Amino acid sequence: MNLPDFIAKRTINSKTGQFSGSIYKIAISSIAIGLAIMLVALLILGGFQKTIKDKVYSFAGHMQVTKYTLSNSFDESPISTETNFFKHPKDLDFIQHVQGVAYKAGLLKTEEAVEGVVIKGIGQDYDTANFASNLIQGRFPNVRVDNYSTEVIISKEIAQLLRIELGDKVIMYFVQNPPRYRQLEIVGIYETGLEDFDERIIIGDIKMIQRLNDWNANQVGSYEVFINDKLDEEEAESIVFDKVEADQFVNLTSKKYPQYFEWLELLNQNVRLFLVLILFVACFNMVAVIFILTMERTPMIGMLKSMGAKNQLIRNIFLMSGLRLTFKGLLYGNLVALGFAVLQYYFHIIPLDQENYYMNFVPILWDFKMILGLNVLVLVVVLISLFLPVWFIARMKPIKAIRFD
Repeated sequence: MNLPDFIAKRTINSKTGQFSGSIYKIAISSIAIGLAIMLVALLILGGFQKTIKDKVYSFAGHMQVTKYTLSNSFDESPISTETNFFKHPKDLDFIQHVQGVAYKAGLLKTEEAVEGVVIKGIGQDYDTANFASNLIQGRFPNVRVDNYSTEVIISKEIAQLLRIELGDKVIMYFVQNPPRYRQLEIVGIYETGLEDFDERIIIGDIKMIQRLNDWNANQVGSYEVFINDKLDEEEAESIVFDKVEADQFVNLTSKKYPQYFEWLELLNQNVRLFLVLILFVACFNMVAVIFILTMERTPMIGMLKSMGAKNQLIRNIFLMSGLRLTFKGLLYGNLVALGFAVLQYYFHIIPLDQENYYMNFVPILWDFKMILGLNVLVLVVVLISLFLPVWFIARMKPIKAIRFD
């Protein structure tokens, strides 16, 4: 029999002392509530980060390869798809996909309005699966035609501004000399919630842009590179830079659109501070509970010492009491947090304003390593904090402890 655990169990489950019973419940509740809040906060933060990053990466990849240029013009300088890097991207195991794209500015004109936009040209190598989650109506343009397709996808915001719908046709005037125009057919509508894309980007056939720019079929404006999680982005950028041509430049998406990633980092800092405060409160409550338990059981401590019990045995009794309360708090906290997360993940019970948060509902990211790590962290920190009141027990004298009232 484990004597410290047996005595700790009887001490906690003892019916004597209404006050101490309430204190035990407060201790369990504080740990449960604190853990639940921390878990929910981290699951939501992970969901926010993944959702925002996936939206940005779906539009621009993790990095872009472009041609070095000193011009401030929006017109792109073409690069060839006949390079070793573009033809053999799988030589680098961290690369998932590479696709050629091109951008061209222009004006969309309807009978009621005119709007400045940028058309993004995509080809047959475009990975539609990465962008499919943003497509809310219609389909992708058919870019497999022999000549070039005039089908385009526009954002929901642009569609509302120009008052156009699926199947409508609009005229796009391209900014070049001499000016040119094309009649485009709307075959899809997307929505990311990110104003940098929704306010100005439409998606069409890259062959149309090649024709307008007098490029050949092997020329594009840039490569979009998608990578996996095997390597840090900064390190991946450095490796890709060494592999591309001497006149080409590599730029990370996180540097091209820093506002989104800086916002996520700010959220990270706020959550870290929040978690530290909650953990401090939970530890403070446990220390207070053990002090109260020690004061209430002072006669018992004196009796055990008079019977020859060593300080280590008595310390272990109160440590086991604290651990029992902590484990109960962890159990209840996990049940509450994971229960809420499941409901939010499947039923989206908490909605969001997409204009402010870039998504329609609070996202959840299931990170089981984080869940386990946070439980272990709370357990270890609370256990360390318990040594302060337990150390106080060694200073008690048996005679004074027995007479304590």
